[in-house]
Amino acid sequence: MFLDTFKPTQFTLTASSPLLWRVAFNNPPVNAIGTAMISELKQLLTELESNQTVNVVVFESADPDFYLAHYDLAADHAATEKLPSPTGYAAWVDVLVRLSHVPAVTISSIRGIARGAGSEFVLATDLRFASLEKAILGQMEVAFTALPGGGAAGRLPALVGRGRAFEILLGGGDYSGAMAEKYGYVNRAIPDAEFAAFVTEYATRVSLWDRRVVADIKRYINKYTMLPDSEYPLHSDAFWAAAARPEFQSFTAELFKQGLQTRSDIEYHLGREVGKIFPKI
Repeated sequence: MFLDTFKPTQFTLTASSPLLWRVAFNNPPVNAIGTAMISELKQLLTELESNQTVNVVVFESADPDFYLAHYDLAADHAATEKLPSPTGYAAWVDVLVRLSHVPAVTISSIRGIARGAGSEFVLATDLRFASLEKAILGQMEVAFTALPGGGAAGRLPALVGRGRAFEILLGGGDYSGAMAEKYGYVNRAIPDAEFAAFVTEYATRVSLWDRRVVADIKRYINKYTMLPDSEYPLHSDAFWAAAARPEFQSFTAELFKQGLQTRSDIEYHLGREVGKIFPKI
């Protein structure tokens, strides 16, 4: 049994029932998305792609402050790209494209910060529920002189509209749970005191529907609202081309000096702080 043999280190996987699984990210200090997490997500997706029982998967965080902070900018990119890729796409694109297509309904339960690749992850899930007081979302890659590499520019317009997608991606700032709900970035923002109970009740309800109907609904909504999968590698190529430029590397080095990927002011307020720092060549 997969649940008995799969022993992830970057998140916990629990079965609330045979129909409903929960994934809780737990990669201190800020739940950065690195090689190990991507590897374990790929293994989980391989199981979900063939699993005939699970109807719903809730993705949440064991850290109330950080859902998924962003991509691990200290990770070994070459090692990440050596991981198996059933789609043939770059590692992070492979995860997000497959996540969008698994038969189970995927729900992001966002309490804490989800920026950059963390935001891209929740955009690739089917539903996004946010804590009104605790959720922060954003795509700050413009400050790094880069396009988001996981397809945010392809997924956001269908959710928030063309103008607001420009606003989010060009501004590079943070969006509270309330503003994210107003824009359509998330489905709903729920007061934190009610948040966990709401997500559990909704996920449990959906998990009990007939699996064939759930799969049909997901398939047809995806058909009419998603870009072809082949579009997303273009975003990844653009991001990694930018990452090789001196401006990107200079900006990233400055952020690490200020405490990037630690529980620091720069991580808590990255959307604000990136606007105060300019790339140095």
